Amino acid sequence: MNVFVTGAAGFIGGSIATGLVQAGHTVTGLVRSAEQANELKALGITPVIGTLDDNALLAEQARAADAVINAASSDHRGAVEALLDALRGSNKVFLHTSGSSIVGDASGGKSSDVIYFEDNLPEPTVDKAARVAIDNLILAAAKDGVNSAVICNTLIYGHSLGVNRDSVQLPRLLKQARKSGVVRHVGTGRNIWSNVHIEDVVALYLLALTKNVPGTFYFVESGEASFIDMTTAMAQALNLGQPQDWPLKDAEAEWGYEMANYGLGSNSRVRGKHARELLGWAPKRTSVVEWIRNEMV
Repeated sequence: MNVFVTGAAGFIGGSIATGLVQAGHTVTGLVRSAEQANELKALGITPVIGTLDDNALLAEQARAADAVINAASSDHRGAVEALLDALRGSNKVFLHTSGSSIVGDASGGKSSDVIYFEDNLPEPTVDKAARVAIDNLILAAAKDGVNSAVICNTLIYGHSLGVNRDSVQLPRLLKQARKSGVVRHVGTGRNIWSNVHIEDVVALYLLALTKNVPGTFYFVESGEASFIDMTTAMAQALNLGQPQDWPLKDAEAEWGYEMANYGLGSNSRVRGKHARELLGWAPKRTSVVEWIRNEMV
């Protein structure tokens, strides 16, 4: 297939684009700079330089492609609207990348027993309402001739498939640890996130290209872990003793409001059946703690 991928120079989008090329697909990737364009060319990806604000460019690429994967931003409504407008009535596949912080509780590192399922999502918090509205817009487009899906990734770990980029959450902890000599987590670190390895994420996108049921929402997870378990493994891998609790205000000063409260300080516990049952997805990696201990550093 001829696939157009936004965010093709990023961790998720770049890994997907590389995986698509390795699987024999033709890939055009949206990037922001000539430097990123050269990176993509080296991986066999055709670059297009532009931004998510270039509606005409997005529409042109969507019409020319057999399928579109939006991996640049979960929150850019204008880009989603431009892509959907170009795809309506075509029955082409449109895979949109969301993230499971949409069910994050901003608990400040406290634990929670609440688990969310694909067919029973909660009302979003004020912070996440706009993202959920975009997800719903995409799912509704299935009624307008778009083979649409929302792929809602959990905490992604693993090394990038081709492009030299980091994932969002664990590398923040690692960078802070290397800078300070102390591994830290938000609050007591008892908060739990579902997680998935990047290679399993790429495998799911590849399956969804040909097997997606229009209008499906997928949670992408193959296990879960508390942050104190992850930071303990990180401290062991770095030989830095025991991880330390960190007050939320100090975490916010280091990582910003969004990352401290939702990316690293919340619970996001979900279960995904749709990928397994509808796509036949069978993740191969199930222990983020084992990966941190043996492969992260």
